[in-house]
Amino acid sequence: MSEDLRPLAVVTGASAGIGYELAKHAIEHHGFDVIIAADRPEIVEAAQAFRAMGANVDHIQVDLSTREGVDRLVELVGDRPVDALLANAGHGLGHAFLEQPVEDWMHVIDTNITGTIYLVQRLAPRMVERGQGRILFTGSIAGFMPGTFQAVYNGTKAFIDSFSFALRNELKDTGVTVTCLMPGPTDTDFFERAGMEDTKVGTDKKDDPAMVAKVGFHAMMRGEGDVVAGFKNKVQATMAAVTPQTGLAEMHRGMAEPGSGQK
Repeated sequence: MSEDLRPLAVVTGASAGIGYELAKHAIEHHGFDVIIAADRPEIVEAAQAFRAMGANVDHIQVDLSTREGVDRLVELVGDRPVDALLANAGHGLGHAFLEQPVEDWMHVIDTNITGTIYLVQRLAPRMVERGQGRILFTGSIAGFMPGTFQAVYNGTKAFIDSFSFALRNELKDTGVTVTCLMPGPTDTDFFERAGMEDTKVGTDKKDDPAMVAKVGFHAMMRGEGDVVAGFKNKVQATMAAVTPQTGLAEMHRGMAEPGSGQK
């Protein structure tokens, strides 16, 4: 494929986990060039690996919880047309809310929500102007449940799950599609970064991030509104829709309470 004809994907949180696998899938199976961003130095190694696959790759290490960080990524994109925006950057935070430092829970909100939707607002208008483009949010089935001992994170994912459908409806006649990928617990460094290694959900078996990325990418390419990755997670999402919120909060306590992995 000519370099001039290769589509371009912007992937955030691409240094590891689901984001890395999304970028890899875009390159290997759909012939995309990529612009990748993350707040960790491993983004350099990711870029090297993706270049070895034959893609044109630009990368940037930047804090996407800040307007400055998002603006730096947008500057890197420049005036290049973006065919797919995969807004995957995000992280969790375990333990009781009242014990969490303010700067920690604010960073979760600013990364998962504020920086994410600011990036979309910066890049989506050019898609609308072209009359084509695809947006993939990485939401979570956590957005269906009150997140006892993970309250802020689950709240941010509830926002993203909802926001994606609202934006999808707003853009329904523009040629731009919006898809929300809703994974369950996935085998990444999420639980280590969130301080949840001793919880039941942190110690239980998790989904393969490559599988999750494949499911999400294919849903995006088909223009679907949302997709839950994994049969077990589909069942859990269905149950969450009919279970009282108080019951869901207690269920989540059993999964995310510190030390629950040792019981």
